[in-house]
Amino acid sequence: MIYFIIFLLVISWVFVIFGMVAIFKLKNLYTRILSAATIDTVASMTILLALMMSRITEIDYVVRFILLIGFLMITNPISSHVNIRSAFLTGVEIRRIEDKKSLERKKKEKDDLYA
Repeated sequence: MIYFIIFLLVISWVFVIFGMVAIFKLKNLYTRILSAATIDTVASMTILLALMMSRITEIDYVVRFILLIGFLMITNPISSHVNIRSAFLTGVEIRRIEDKKSLERKKKEKDDLYA
């Protein structure tokens, strides 16, 4: 049983690490928010499942963890939707966030065009 709990905790950390990498690698604000919310939901659910498995003999803890998992399943997607919708309604453009090299290259091309 302890090996299954450790496995769930390792899986949750893998999801957290993938989420952090995705937040820094994705070029769009909306995809960043979506990946952060998805990874947050999955990682927190696996942590709660691991905690529930560690207290499987005590029924009151199991009920609490099931309620917490249900609460997370409902509120995390709603909160990410609200964040994305508020960004859209305030006018945040759906554009790629570009790195420094590509910005310098575009500036050079623009300067060459008008020179």
